[in-house]
Amino acid sequence: QVQLVESGGGPVQAGGSLRLSCAASGRSFSSSVMGWFRQAPGKEREFVAAIAWSGSTYYRDSVEGRFTISRDNAKTAVYLQMLSLNPEDTAVYFCAAGLTGLIRSPSSYRYWGQGTQVTVSS
Repeated sequence: QVQLVESGGGPVQAGGSLRLSCAASGRSFSSSVMGWFRQAPGKEREFVAAIAWSGSTYYRDSVEGRFTISRDNAKTAVYLQMLSLNPEDTAVYFCAAGLTGLIRSPSSYRYWGQGTQVTVSS
């Protein structure tokens, strides 16, 4: 059974940083795209970042230059380093894997974690 488990969320003041982790188990994702999405209250789930097996990375415009996605294939883990956080980054952050379509589309991923809350206060 595939499991994705996120950790590292929490409260932080504006300008601060957090590092999210996602540990995958149940199958190997070393040759797959893994991504991070987020969902704020009352809003749709949105793409944040993704990383391919080759190391190619993709970001939404609003986090480019502030967030960095990385992966450790040996540990089957993916990370999201978030710097210069602002209140607009407040959301539940989800790890996703099992890409079947467009990288930036939530409906393209088969497997999801339970999410970790990030709350940025001004």
